[in-house]
Amino acid sequence: MEETKKTNKKAVIGIAAVAALVVILAIVYVVFRQKPVEGSKAITITVVNKAAEETTYEVKTDAEYLRQAMEEAEGLTFSGAESEYGMMVDTVNGERADYNLDGAYWSFYINGEYCNYGIDTQPVADKDAFSICYTLAQ
Repeated sequence: MEETKKTNKKAVIGIAAVAALVVILAIVYVVFRQKPVEGSKAITITVVNKAAEETTYEVKTDAEYLRQAMEEAEGLTFSGAESEYGMMVDTVNGERADYNLDGAYWSFYINGEYCNYGIDTQPVADKDAFSICYTLAQ
């Protein structure tokens, strides 16, 4: 009986410790995550197609996230599948990248660095330079 009480006490303490850790990690995420910038911004979006041809769009936008800025870029078209994580882009300017067919996908870059977020959650700031590149998996 005494041993069961000690085991139950340890389990309760372990669960409380895990719950506290989850709360701390959630607070750290909220405080330090990249936040969108409100207001007017001037950005560029460069599309690099399969033939390595570049098309650049100059966009003046109030968009907080990349998807809205892409929707505002005159002449830029894109589509894809919606998921719980946002849109997975598979077609840009009429060119489809099919990973299942040949390992191709559209990769997204911000200021020369690979985007860590999808287009629905990638914040946009003034003077950002985005690249959307047709990419073949290695």
